[in-house]
Amino acid sequence: MSQFSLFRSTTALIILFFLSAISSSHADTFKHSDVQLNQEGHKDEHGEQKHDQREAHDDHHDEVEKILIQATRSGRIADEQPIRVELINREEIEEKAAMRPGNISMLVAETGGVRMQTTSPALGSANIRLQGLYGRYTQLLADGLPLYGNQAASIGLLQIPPTDLGRIEIIKGSASSLYGGSALGGVINLVSRQPGDEFSGETLLNATTRDGQDLTTYFEAPINDSIKTSITAGAHYQNEQDIDGDGWIDLAGYERYTARPRLFWEGEDGENLYVTTGFMTEQREGGTLEGATVANSEAFAQTQDSKRIDGGFVFNKPVFDTLTFNARASAMLQEHEHAYGNDFDDDEHESYLAETSLAGYTDKSDWVVGIAYQSEVFTSHTYPEFDYDYQVPGIFTQVDYELTDILTTSLSARVDEHNEFGTQFSPRVSLLYRPGDITVRGSYGQGYFAPTPFVEEIEAAGLSRLASIEDLEEEDAETASLDVTYTLGNIETSLTLFGSNVDNVTELEAFSSNGTSELDRVRLVNAEGESKIRGSEFLVRYYWRDVKLTASYLYVDATEVSETNEGRQEIALTPRHSAGFVAMWEQHGSFRTGFEAYYTGVQRLNDNPYLNESKPYWHLGLMGEITLGRISYFINLENLLNVRQTDEHPLLLPNRAASGQWTTDIWSRNDGFIANAGIRIKFGH
Repeated sequence: MSQFSLFRSTTALIILFFLSAISSSHADTFKHSDVQLNQEGHKDEHGEQKHDQREAHDDHHDEVEKILIQATRSGRIADEQPIRVELINREEIEEKAAMRPGNISMLVAETGGVRMQTTSPALGSANIRLQGLYGRYTQLLADGLPLYGNQAASIGLLQIPPTDLGRIEIIKGSASSLYGGSALGGVINLVSRQPGDEFSGETLLNATTRDGQDLTTYFEAPINDSIKTSITAGAHYQNEQDIDGDGWIDLAGYERYTARPRLFWEGEDGENLYVTTGFMTEQREGGTLEGATVANSEAFAQTQDSKRIDGGFVFNKPVFDTLTFNARASAMLQEHEHAYGNDFDDDEHESYLAETSLAGYTDKSDWVVGIAYQSEVFTSHTYPEFDYDYQVPGIFTQVDYELTDILTTSLSARVDEHNEFGTQFSPRVSLLYRPGDITVRGSYGQGYFAPTPFVEEIEAAGLSRLASIEDLEEEDAETASLDVTYTLGNIETSLTLFGSNVDNVTELEAFSSNGTSELDRVRLVNAEGESKIRGSEFLVRYYWRDVKLTASYLYVDATEVSETNEGRQEIALTPRHSAGFVAMWEQHGSFRTGFEAYYTGVQRLNDNPYLNESKPYWHLGLMGEITLGRISYFINLENLLNVRQTDEHPLLLPNRAASGQWTTDIWSRNDGFIANAGIRIKFGH
């Protein structure tokens, strides 16, 4: 039996064990409760009693939906979080699902301070950069569990459909105090939809002008008064597209299938259990078309076959009146078969989490203390010298305390004992000051990241040209932010100032393996000096009847020590200026129509023989959806200006890069104008 099959069988046995335990110990029919549970298990009926006392001085919150934030562990509603958390709600998820139903890339990319950076021009993979920090520093969670790995692969973002998401929570800046070394730059938590009391669901069909098709389904149903279930599944296809006719595939082809069942159980004494498992398989193809070649007159097909299976659970149980016990665990196994021209690379990624914690509250405070064990294992069947096995036990704690009615502080800290990089201490302090219509938040945090071979260039080109890794140190960062939000009638404004200092950034250094001037290999090194990031975000929203207008601006000054160690230079692929404008007119249950415009400014380019810096560009989009009963019809037009990077310079390099890539980095769009249209059908209640 293969390891993948063994893992799948073990996961099934674990789920069956929990189901049988529930059935045997709770055979009676329990009274159903619609109480929402946050990640540490604070019941909304308890939390609202506590929070309503805090809100007595502020009538504004009576008009706002109370959302308990999972990602911060504190059990507080969104408006009372000292740590700033940006939310993408179900309404926005539905909008973006009509634009990009196959993955969550567009969903998170259009949030202020968030940039989707394409890491592989051949396969189209991308990662998430928060406030200018590298994508590998972003921890991607699903209902608080690292189901996609402690370091989610760039291709993973393109394999998660948004159909079953209830909301998305984003923490920017170091969150290592909460989640360890994988959250050095922040956290994105994907929160699933909560099943209701009756059967319901939806099916979405989509097709694009680039020969792509999507089919996603979501269904939820109660089993009895205490058990509810949901399942989402999808099938996605994209035909290879060579848009500029140079023989290189600009839009990678793929065939992907996904499924994720979930189970929710609530007991009569307030305990609850959440269990999920996920399955994904994909074949992705890029590189040269059949019969085409690169500059050395050889074909260079680049493919990746992926299989992923994961499972996890979260269990909460009230202990006495003000304490809650929490236990959670997850496991993930992902298999890859890579081809980079004539080089083949098969590997496995494993990720495990086991965690227990105890949370409590008083009239003035919320606190949590816990222990965790994280494991991340990489095994290459082709290049075993790059195998790693990270085992990280840790303890963590967080205390939120109301100093006054308008001032709240949050202190959190974590100590990890990393088997490769030793003891790591990660603190964070946050303050919330809310004297009225003005809300001020400030945060300062420190964290670390345990380096792996998979920097962006290696994810794109593979391990074949990477020298053995020696004497790497952990990457360290300190991040700080100051956020001011002001609401006046129908206008909401927000200004954020942020900064980061990062030490020991892991980067590639090219060298010659044969003593000549030809740079044909790369090695991983810690960069000299600090990477410094300073910036600001500005956001304004205006609501007028059924119309919502949103404008945003992001300024990022990101620099690193220059290659010659003389002075500083801008970090590549980090635009100093970017902005966006979205207009949405919507009548619930009837129609929605929207227009969006996004500006991306000049970026420094690295190892690009054609340009030293990019050209600024605009991305324009237009969408519309009409609902007739249970059926909605939608159409979406992307990249109305038909912006393509290949209009500025060729994508293919005249010579193969030392890392093994045959293309320049992607700094713009590469798919040109594209339209999609489809139908959404809702069932049940």
